[in-house]
Amino acid sequence: MGNTYQRVLLKLSGEALMGNLPYGIDPTIVQGIAEEIADVTRQGIQVAIVVGGGNIFRGVKGAAAGMDRATADYIGMIATVMNAMTLQDALEQMDIPTRVQTAISMQELAEPYIRRRAMRHLEKGRVVVFGAGSGNPFFTTDTTAALRAAEIDADIIMKATKVDGVYDSDPKINSNAQRFNSLTYGHVLTHDLKVMDGTAIALCKDNDIPILVFDLSVSGNIRRALLGESIGTIVGGSCEVS
Repeated sequence: MGNTYQRVLLKLSGEALMGNLPYGIDPTIVQGIAEEIADVTRQGIQVAIVVGGGNIFRGVKGAAAGMDRATADYIGMIATVMNAMTLQDALEQMDIPTRVQTAISMQELAEPYIRRRAMRHLEKGRVVVFGAGSGNPFFTTDTTAALRAAEIDADIIMKATKVDGVYDSDPKINSNAQRFNSLTYGHVLTHDLKVMDGTAIALCKDNDIPILVFDLSVSGNIRRALLGESIGTIVGGSCEVS
């Protein structure tokens, strides 16, 4: 994995933006993320981002509390647009041209999602942040990341998380949990490893899009991942389980 990538899709959870806050957005965290993205963008790597909204509202939890699931998911999608605009602002303060495209029409705030326009922005060196998920309830932002990666012909999905890769069990509970360096899509699906939800994994498998799972909390890791350094766990069709 010593190669660099031409076009990547970075998946950020909403929780990643809140740092140690109980909810909301930590400006210091956002600035740090933006600095690393800006660095690799200046080196010519095309970066698209799918961001979640769990730091503001999580649809599944809303549904569990008695709210209609579709309504809860739509509220969660709107929350992702707030995060997308926050990232856009941080990147543009670093002179990185950035466009937010949303799957739910918000013409006063952002562009509608148009595949060809998104690809043109990337070719021109602009960062594109996809907000509002896929525009459909019952789909996660992981599935959106897989869908958008396939649509824009990304080389890889890079999923930034709070752990340094994929384990055979929860490392917070099991001190003997084993971390994988690489995995096949089939192994992830068969063993229900929590890389992404099953729909997202199936989409990646069908379109042969590798997934890199890495730890966002380590300073410099976004840059390392985007430049092709060997960190985290890679999931792909040509990978072996190791």
